[in-house]
Amino acid sequence: MAHIIVVGNEKGGSGKSTTSMHIATALARMGYRVGALDLDVRQRSFGRYLENRIAFIAREGVALPTPTLAELPRDVEDMDPLSAAVGALDPDHDFIVIDCPGSHTKLSQMAHTLADTLVTPMNDSFIDFDLLARMSPEGEVLGPSIYAEMVWSARQLRGQAGAGPIDWVVLRNRLGTTEMHNKRRVGEALTRLSRRIGFRVAAGFAERVIYRELFPRGLTLLDLRDIGTQQLSMSNIAARQELRDLLTELRLPGVKVQL
Repeated sequence: MAHIIVVGNEKGGSGKSTTSMHIATALARMGYRVGALDLDVRQRSFGRYLENRIAFIAREGVALPTPTLAELPRDVEDMDPLSAAVGALDPDHDFIVIDCPGSHTKLSQMAHTLADTLVTPMNDSFIDFDLLARMSPEGEVLGPSIYAEMVWSARQLRGQAGAGPIDWVVLRNRLGTTEMHNKRRVGEALTRLSRRIGFRVAAGFAERVIYRELFPRGLTLLDLRDIGTQQLSMSNIAARQELRDLLTELRLPGVKVQL
């Protein structure tokens, strides 16, 4: 069966689509068969990212490893569209990457119950920390957030179905080099909370202009040399290392990171 990676939270602007695209494309570049689903039926950032990639390949005549983008089927009798889409991808793919919208939807809730690996990107601030837990003004954790409770419910449903545990990874995106005091406080709070509600913490992507520049062409950091960009800036080299570190930290079954 395909290993399902769900990228989700209930807050926009945390880098879910960028994270989904780079994970999916990195796995494809390593030779894995990767399916992709975008559950944000309004914004479709992940879907548009992949469509931009397909158009770039056709226009430039270059060969770039590309995940298979699937659409949610319509008018499926006696079956929900997400199960139908995953069922169609499952036989021919090693991994399926599902990007969820930045809000609570029924499809997103269902996707979380399918997750073998759940990746939750968050901006490195206490504003986004509220996604995971309610805090007092003094910085004490008062209890899990609605989103954390949904993940807990998904874990229970998977346990009842004998589907195995969810490996939950919280990704600290947009880590800055300034405001070190706040960065340390967020890190300490995440460490305490991770023990309480059961997730792992990983460093994600720093704030870099390159991510916004790559989207219109459907490219990722790993494609730059393939399209003739021989001289990579120090920022681009650092960003590629961030991606390698992320893939290593995800501990996906059978994956030896070679990028």
